[in-house]
Amino acid sequence: MQDKSTFEYAIIRIVPKVEREEFFNVGVILFSKNKSFLDIKFHIDPNKLNAFSTEYEIDMLNDYLNAWKLICEGDPSGGKIGKLELSDRFRWLTACRSTIIQSSKTHPGLCYDPNKTLEDIFKKYVL
Repeated sequence: MQDKSTFEYAIIRIVPKVEREEFFNVGVILFSKNKSFLDIKFHIDPNKLNAFSTEYEIDMLNDYLNAWKLICEGDPSGGKIGKLELSDRFRWLTACRSTIIQSSKTHPGLCYDPNKTLEDIFKKYVL
């Protein structure tokens, strides 16, 4: 039987009005060093976005999150950050920021399959 591996994850959220500190969850980023795994899953509900603010285009926000996906994958178009080690990429993506796209504090756990765990956390906190 396969052993459980440690992982860390953060919830990704949209904060349309940073000064009001209101947000809604749009994704999850999950990292497991032992499994050499770093991935992000996201979905922005256009109705939620419009309920919070009509100032932002959903395509622009999806573009930013797709750039995060490229960084996770280590894709060359992910820039200098995309070339870093997995753990450094995860730390950079989950660093505290005061922009419209933020992440929660990181949380640890144990899992057999980080891909399944990512999906489970996504369903629980985003959908």
